[in-house]
Amino acid sequence: MAVIPKSMNKSLSKANEMVKKAEDVKIYSHIDCDGISSGAILSSTLDHLEIDHEIEFISLDMIPDLKKENELTIFSDLGSGQNMDHFKTSKSRVLILDHHPPLRKASDESGFLEVNPHYHGIDGSFEVSGGGVCYLLARTFQFYDLSWIGVLSAVGDMQNSLSGKLVGLNQEIVKDSINRGLLESDNDLAIYGRQTRPIFVALSYFGDVNLPITNDRNEAIQLLKNLDIPIRNSKRQRTLYDLTMDEKRRLFNELVRMMSRAVPSRYVKYIPRLVSGNYYEFLEEEKYSSLRDASEFSTAINACSRHKNPEIALKVIKGDRSSSLDEMEELGKQHRSYLAQKMEWIQEEDRIKSLKNLQYFHGNGIKSEVIGTIAGMILSYGDWKKPMLGFTKINEENDDLKVSLRCSRLLAFDGINFGQLISKVASKVGGSGGGHSTACGAYIPWDKEEKFLEMFNESLNKIL
Repeated sequence: MAVIPKSMNKSLSKANEMVKKAEDVKIYSHIDCDGISSGAILSSTLDHLEIDHEIEFISLDMIPDLKKENELTIFSDLGSGQNMDHFKTSKSRVLILDHHPPLRKASDESGFLEVNPHYHGIDGSFEVSGGGVCYLLARTFQFYDLSWIGVLSAVGDMQNSLSGKLVGLNQEIVKDSINRGLLESDNDLAIYGRQTRPIFVALSYFGDVNLPITNDRNEAIQLLKNLDIPIRNSKRQRTLYDLTMDEKRRLFNELVRMMSRAVPSRYVKYIPRLVSGNYYEFLEEEKYSSLRDASEFSTAINACSRHKNPEIALKVIKGDRSSSLDEMEELGKQHRSYLAQKMEWIQEEDRIKSLKNLQYFHGNGIKSEVIGTIAGMILSYGDWKKPMLGFTKINEENDDLKVSLRCSRLLAFDGINFGQLISKVASKVGGSGGGHSTACGAYIPWDKEEKFLEMFNESLNKIL
């Protein structure tokens, strides 16, 4: 189990003092699952402390235009990678709680404090999320009841995507949540939709590799029949949650066998890591609901953020299980409908193009907030051995391009970090980028698409 370094505990203690002394607080948090979860932890902490505060969810490009009007301004899940000089010189005290690589060296300036794991030898890409850093601050006030939100933020930030489980300081947060009866975690099949999807539906979406069951529910049903695994019980269609340990063992062995036959021999050793991983189950949520499983809960939050309604997700995380939950579920339906329409359009228009080392599509008209999700979904219709890139305009006012990349985890297991690669290539064409090994993106000038594709394709020579 990871231990918080003394130097980080010292920074958290200073942050505790800054918060305790404040009477007027403004929180700016990122507009993704990790950011919304971070905001929920901070807002709940200030609620417990009875400190007046406001919260606003923003994108990174909004930081230069923010006003400095509050006694204490807190940035969560952002700030470390951005120029904050205009806040340093303001009368407002500033607290940054982030896990992204920082631009600045650690400093102890009066009124400006940055708590970031990278300053203490901890990798924020998989050892602790933005929400995790915010929870560690909440824990200095003994608010252990917020630990489950730290777990939610880490799963939403895909910090378990390569190892199949949360590690580092995330493990400490998991332990806090389990000890308070808020969380259950154990190894299981790594199939999305553990609580809500019928098992044959979940199987049709499974896999970083194209299999006979991929996008084919009939094949998935037949596979389950062959394994003597019923798809229904007396009341309802069965989910992964309903399967017995023996049924899961049979399904695990069959999936490993199928995938091992479908990949080159160099990847076979990684297959078990694709098929199994830890689940994180919130025990205070209803069984078979989209909030019970951390992966499904994070998807619901992302549906809100990608349709520019982060406040709804905030209310649900903070405990609203009435009107806000209904709104979240409705946004989820709209989100799934929108994705299905765009997927069908890409396939009917035959928009997937292939180069030697990558494949891509033009998502003209697709919202930039969801282009990454669609790239991940459309990957199952392409070649899993190549990364999938999606291009779309940033927004109606900006013709520059957002690029989102998704790839099979097998490529990341084999040592390829696409987040680093896309950052280097984007910078060479006047843009910027970054992200995770399997999910990353960039912003590039509108007229640099061909050059970007050419350079990115070349950068993968002798790597793939």
